[in-house]
Amino acid sequence: MSDNDNKISLHNLHPNPGSTKTKKRLGRGRGSGTGKTSGKGVKGQKARPGHHGARYAFEGGQMPMPRRIPKRGFKNRNRVEAFPINVELLESLFENGASVDIDVLRTMGIIPKMVETIKILGEGELTKKLTIKAHRASSTAKDKVQKAGGSIEILPDTIVASVGAAS
Repeated sequence: MSDNDNKISLHNLHPNPGSTKTKKRLGRGRGSGTGKTSGKGVKGQKARPGHHGARYAFEGGQMPMPRRIPKRGFKNRNRVEAFPINVELLESLFENGASVDIDVLRTMGIIPKMVETIKILGEGELTKKLTIKAHRASSTAKDKVQKAGGSIEILPDTIVASVGAAS
């Protein structure tokens, strides 16, 4: 045998053994095992053409759960959720006298790339003097930073213009 016999060409391509399966031929007579009703049983919703499972939350005509349970409250579509950062995290990551802002936190990989608003929270202890620039800060966090000799500068929120706003 030469090397040319082992080369892959268009005339000797074939799938690996066991990788292909013949399709199920439905409605081709009783002897096939899937004749007459094609494996769908007799009548009923699941035997009808176009039935590919009931829609989400469909309970057979009974009032679906999402419509049965009471609705309460309101969630503002235009809310801006701030990414929380505790002072104990800043204590462990930064040296005394360091400046902390959103760009530094992003380059260190502490906050995700898409985060635009951060809030400093007062969980944990802070002993290092830090200069922090953030969009929001809890009163506990402000107290702890000032006790340690640092300062917090509150930045204005970045307001995203809504789609249908008049110019």
